[in-house]
Amino acid sequence: MKTRIKEFRAKYNLTQEELAEKVGVRRETIVFLEKGKYNPSLKLAFDISKVLNAKIEELFLF
Repeated sequence: MKTRIKEFRAKYNLTQEELAEKVGVRRETIVFLEKGKYNPSLKLAFDISKVLNAKIEELFLF
């Protein structure tokens, strides 16, 4: 799965660490998500989309 998390994160000038803190996961989780090596739970996908002010469909490309 491809994601646009890095692109949206850069738009808000957030580091991986800051995003991870806001959604309650480790930085490594964000790294794996950005590389497409981890499929998030629906809750995590929702939390990330809320922080990045985007729709889930905009962030995660299936």
